[in-house]
Amino acid sequence: MKHIKSILKLSMISGIAAISVGALSGCGGSNDTSANNALAQASNTQGAFVIIEETAPNQYKIKDQFPSDETRVVLKQLDGTERVLSKEEMDKLIQEEAAKIDNGTSNLTNPNNASMSSGGLSLGETLLASAAGAILGSWIGSKLFNNQNFANQQRGAFSNQSAYQRSVNSFNKAGATTNSGSGAKKSGFFGGGSKATSSTQNSFGS
Repeated sequence: MKHIKSILKLSMISGIAAISVGALSGCGGSNDTSANNALAQASNTQGAFVIIEETAPNQYKIKDQFPSDETRVVLKQLDGTERVLSKEEMDKLIQEEAAKIDNGTSNLTNPNNASMSSGGLSLGETLLASAAGAILGSWIGSKLFNNQNFANQQRGAFSNQSAYQRSVNSFNKAGATTNSGSGAKKSGFFGGGSKATSSTQNSFGS
């Protein structure tokens, strides 16, 4: 528990720094545009710290997320325990969700989604809807690019709209800083694949 709290504290410091710099360099835009591009900036940032909460047995929501120097996902389970998901575990979950997208059974892209209204998505679906999914799952970006169903489910994947809006603001500001400092990047929720790959390597080391 102390280890996870230390990770959270350090990640919040780096995230706040990114947001503060972004606030100085970001330019204004309509609220609708900001919301629609909410997490499109995620794949253009170095990393993301994501907290996923189990709200019911095998149902999950994104409790919070923000830019960070490293990509880490903390899972808060129903029994009160917390743990950091390993890269291997996240890769496996993302690959399983990619297969569901291919065969048309993914709740993230299915217009007749029922899981969301019943309280949450699976762990893999929630991970893929998060900023960590944008970074680690950049290789399946073309399957979700401009998918309106995914955009709708992504918004609903958060525990509440306040958490969603905080994420919108933090990643838009961090993305504005990145773009102004290194030039334009590919657009879309899973922007630059090469950037996402390097971010994964930087985040988790060898």
